[in-house]
Amino acid sequence: MTPLVDSFGRLHNNLRISVTDRCNIRCFYCMPETNVKFEPRENLLTFEEIERFVRVAVDLGVRKLRITGGEPLVRKNLATLIRKLARIDGIEDLALTTNGVLLTEQAEELYEAGLRRINVHVDTLDRDRFFQITRRDELNRVLEGIEVCQRLGFGPIKINAVAVKNLVEPDIVPLARFGRERGIEVRYIEFMPLDAQGLWERDRVLLADDVLAMLAREIGPLEEVPDRDPRAPATVYRFADGIGRVGFIASVSRPFCLNCNRVRLTADGNLRYCLFAIEETDVRPLLRGGASDATIADAIRGSVADKWIGHEINSQRFVPPPRPMYSIGG
Repeated sequence: MTPLVDSFGRLHNNLRISVTDRCNIRCFYCMPETNVKFEPRENLLTFEEIERFVRVAVDLGVRKLRITGGEPLVRKNLATLIRKLARIDGIEDLALTTNGVLLTEQAEELYEAGLRRINVHVDTLDRDRFFQITRRDELNRVLEGIEVCQRLGFGPIKINAVAVKNLVEPDIVPLARFGRERGIEVRYIEFMPLDAQGLWERDRVLLADDVLAMLAREIGPLEEVPDRDPRAPATVYRFADGIGRVGFIASVSRPFCLNCNRVRLTADGNLRYCLFAIEETDVRPLLRGGASDATIADAIRGSVADKWIGHEINSQRFVPPPRPMYSIGG
């Protein structure tokens, strides 16, 4: 079939799949603490529907999958889906992003199902600040889950940390040292306007350049890793002493839209060509209504064809997406 190329010549081979909008923590930059509105469970795609969609997407050239939420580990029997996806011919990379709270209990089953790559979201190693950010006292469980994954042989393991100004500055260096000691790449993600409460302001973004300067000053010089995948969202640096790497996802200060190769499937079956997209393509009726694979493929092609050149966070024209992050998928 014809590859997924948009009107700007970008080839799409990376699909992010949200399996739930529910979460077991309440990070302030993502979800309100109370009265969170979730999709009715019957609206969520079944594992069989997700598997079918992926098979069609693979025929169109998708080679990389990432499972997200909400928090994907709260979806019952997630390892069953991992097993289904890992067996699909053509998938070259299968990864999962989690907050880590349930990893200790589920890591072994996920590993046996075929999962190897995992990103764990943790912004701080300080218990009080973790509670301040997530509104839950779960840091010890997250750190235990990371240890379990290392013992099982997951790799690479990465840590995702959202960089919010005037909050996480004390955490930048400790996280990097934690990663250096364990062979884990820490990725600092600039705070993006995707929160459910409208808290985002540009002056609350801790910029990648400022984080980089802090690490160079407190730990040692860094050098950008050469010959990286130009379509990867993170710019990766290694410490000059040869111990450890850090990454930066600088969606605000260094947008990487022109290299984007990703599409997203929400838990309720909407296809999005961008994290910040205003429009969606609802494929759930196709999956549940007897549509042919060709019709589903046409829907995927249509979504990619409609893709804009990029978000406009740095423009007065920017309009936040109508869904918050937990509903879109991380």
